[in-house]
Amino acid sequence: MTTLAFIGCAHIHTPGFIHAINRRSDSLRVKYVWDHDAERATRRATELPGSVVELSLEAILADPEVTAVIVCTETNEHIKVVPQIAAAKKHVFVEKPLGFSGSDATQMAAAIESAGVLFSTGYFSRGDNKLRYVKEQLEKGHFGKVTRARMSNCHSGALGGWFDGEWRWMADPSIAGCGGFGDLGTHVLDILLWLFGPVAQATGQLDNGTARYEGCDETGEGMLRFESGVIATLAAAWDDVADPVRLLISGTEGHAAIIHDKLYFQSKHVPTMDGSQPLRSAELPGPISAGLDAFLDQVTGKDSTAPLVGASEAAYRNQVMEAIYAGAKESRWVTL
Repeated sequence: MTTLAFIGCAHIHTPGFIHAINRRSDSLRVKYVWDHDAERATRRATELPGSVVELSLEAILADPEVTAVIVCTETNEHIKVVPQIAAAKKHVFVEKPLGFSGSDATQMAAAIESAGVLFSTGYFSRGDNKLRYVKEQLEKGHFGKVTRARMSNCHSGALGGWFDGEWRWMADPSIAGCGGFGDLGTHVLDILLWLFGPVAQATGQLDNGTARYEGCDETGEGMLRFESGVIATLAAAWDDVADPVRLLISGTEGHAAIIHDKLYFQSKHVPTMDGSQPLRSAELPGPISAGLDAFLDQVTGKDSTAPLVGASEAAYRNQVMEAIYAGAKESRWVTL
C-alpha cells in the first residue's frame, strides 16, 4: 500500500484526481490533506476515506510513511511548497503549469531533479493513441519535411461560468500566472514540443474574449518557430462552443488531421493510408496511462515504465508559454 498526501485542493482538477485515487484504493491511500484554506481541506478530506486534515505541511513531509504527494495549490503557491517537498525526498505530482513563471519553474525543476525523486505533471494528452500514432509517423519520416502544424484546445468555460465560484482564482492571472490561453494552451504546447522539439522563437495574440473575467485572457493564438524550421500555431480558449479540428500537420509527403476526435492520415510511404477514412481502433497504438495515472502507476509499482513528464520538460513549457505571452504583450517575436 502506497501512502500519499494531498498538498492543496485549489485546482479545478482536484475532484477528478480524488476520483482517480479512490478508484485505486486497493493500491494506495491518502493519509493527509493540507491546504492553506482549512475549510477547503476539510471538505476534500471527507471525499478521501481514511484521510485527515493536517494543518502543518512540515509534519506531513516529516512522516516517513508518506512517499508521494499531489500538489493542487494555486499556481503562485507552487514555489512555496514544491522545494520543501523535494527536500523531503517525496515523489511529487504538480498540476500544470509547474510554475507561475519560467524562472520559478526552472528553480523547482532543479530542486526536484537534485532530489532524485519521481515527478510528473498533468499533460495527459500524451496518452492519446491518435497523437502517439502521429508521433510514430513523424519519427519514421512519413510526413517528409513538415511545412505546417496546428493544434487547438478550446472549451466553453467562460461561456458557462466555470470559474465564477470556487475556481475563480484560475481566471486571475495574478494568482494563476495566465488566463484561458495558458490554461488550455499548455496542453497542446506540450504536444507540439513533444513532436517537434525545441523552439527558437515565439509570439502570440491574446484577447479578453467575452470579458466575463476582467483582466484575464479568455482566448488566444500562439505562433512558434521551431529550431528544426517547423512553423506551428496553437489556439486555446474558454470561449468556444465547439472545437472540432484538434490537429493539422502538413508535410511534403504526408498529412494528418484530427477532426471530431477521429484521425485521418495519408502518406506516400504508407499506401494503405490515403486520408479518406479515419483510422480504426485496431490501427492505432494500444492504451497507455498518462498524466496522474502514469504517476500513480509508477509510485505504486504497478508499471515502472509508465511515461512521466520530466521536471525540466515541464519548466521548458513554462518558458515557452511565457515567451508567447511576452510576444503578445509587446507585439514582437521573442527568442527563447
